[in-house]
Amino acid sequence: QVQLVESGGDLVQAGGSLRLSCAASRSIFSFTAMGWYRQAPGKQRELVATIGSGGTANYADSVKGRFTISVDNAKNTVDLQMNNLKPEDTAVYYCYAHEYRGLRPYDYWGQGTQVTVSS
Repeated sequence: QVQLVESGGDLVQAGGSLRLSCAASRSIFSFTAMGWYRQAPGKQRELVATIGSGGTANYADSVKGRFTISVDNAKNTVDLQMNNLKPEDTAVYYCYAHEYRGLRPYDYWGQGTQVTVSS
């Protein structure tokens, strides 16, 4: 089991930047992937960015060129640097981690952090 705790959500003006951080309660070495999802009011949760254990990152088309995901194995954190924020980026952002224990897959989620972008 692992706990994921997000931080860094805030109210920011359009064009501004925020950095979200997700801290895991134990080593993230075993995770095959970590990432960030978001959910806006009335919408389904959607992928924002993921990063695999080999360091390969994937981004939603809507955030490519603006957001950057990174992992710090020493600190057991995964961060999301968000630049040039837009009002449509407003959502609750959730940290995500995936691992296998033997052949069984496990998914973990944080509680979420609110990002609000004003126009």
